[in-house]
This record gives sequence, structure tokens and C-alpha cells, in this order.
Amino acid sequence: MSAERPASAGSTAAPVDAVRPGGHADPAGTVGPLDAAGPGSPVAPASPGGRPPLDVLIRRLDPEVPLPSYAQPGDAGADLRTTEACQLEPGERAVLPTGVSVALPEGYAAFVHPRSGLAARCGVALVNAPGTVDAGYRGEIKVIVVNLDPREAVRFERFDRIAQLVVQQVERVRFQEVAELPGSARAEGGFGSTGGHAAVDGTSGTSGQAAMGGRAGGNRYASVVSDREGQ
Repeated sequence: MSAERPASAGSTAAPVDAVRPGGHADPAGTVGPLDAAGPGSPVAPASPGGRPPLDVLIRRLDPEVPLPSYAQPGDAGADLRTTEACQLEPGERAVLPTGVSVALPEGYAAFVHPRSGLAARCGVALVNAPGTVDAGYRGEIKVIVVNLDPREAVRFERFDRIAQLVVQQVERVRFQEVAELPGSARAEGGFGSTGGHAAVDGTSGTSGQAAMGGRAGGNRYASVVSDREGQ
């Protein structure tokens, strides 16, 4: 049940859920060797520095969906799976349910990140990456996926891995208004101020003209590509 591109004439559908072979639940509901505690009960690896893992309450909204799990020791993100099959044509997006909701401890948030294998091989990205799951949110975690490939459709099957969930400690701040901010080496240098790309440096044809505020770009950039390394 791995996600795949629909087969076209003279071609074979390419599986896209290949970060871990057979990336789907087996009949017992397990998801791999890290589930030694029993079916559907992934074992969380120890945190860096030998700290015990953070306990997070989770509820299955779909009784068959495997719980989020870490594919490898040391991974930061736990895999999230879709509970609905979906086919995305080039340029299309969809909101896919994961079948789980969580209660994070106060002072923590979870961030939904793309999976690099899907991005590299199929052009699948997340529209709002990273999506933010606040500590007070109790609804289902959903993932907004988009197919950025200009030619090929991509299909997800039920329980395919579509994203990864990273839980992090976050700060609650008090904003203090001031008349002036303290100085810094960067000061007000913003998009593209550090250079490192031909278009930003003004050395690549029309893109360079745009980077210098030429006719190709009224606000100093020819395209999003020109600001690839801007900040």
C-alpha cells in the first residue's frame, strides 16, 4: 500500500514510500522493528543526552492507523500516515487526515514537516510547511500536501507515510515595545542580502537585472528561485 505514481503507457509505477522498505502497516498493525512493545505501540528512542523521552498523550481517531513512529534511532521526526487514499494531479493539493490527535504538554509544540523522499522523487511538498500543532489543540492532525511535479500525478494509499512530526520545546515571550532596536552586524539586510546565488549577485542575465532592480523584477527579484539563499 505504498504511495506511487499512476502507471503511464510504457512505464512502471514508481513507489514513493521508500524511506523504509514496505512502508505500510502489516496485518498485525505494526510498523517495524521499533514496535517491540507490541502491535501499534512504537517505542520512542531516548532523547539526546540520555534524557527520557517526553510523554505525549495520543488518541487514535481511526482504530487501524499505526501510531506515529521513528524509522531510525536518532530521527527527529515521527512518521505520520494518511487514513485516506488520494491521487494528486500536477499542481493539485489536498488536506489528508492522519487519524490521530495529541495533547502536548504546556510549553511544547509539534511541527509537521515534509518527507524528503517524497519531495525529491515525486515533488510532493507541504503547503504550510511546517504546520504547527499547538499545545492546546485537540483536533485531528491533518496534512496539506501539494504535488509540485509539472507532469506526473502521484497517488497515496491508506496508511502511506506522508509527513513527519517533530515535537519541540517552545518559549512563551513578552513583547516589549521600544523606540529603537539595538544594533547588529546584519542591521536591516533582508532577502538576498548575504548573496551566494548568481541571480542575487546580479551576474545572470535577466535574473541579474531583476536582482539589481531592473525591468525583469520591480521589487528586485525575478522569481522565488532568485532568493533561494536569501535568509
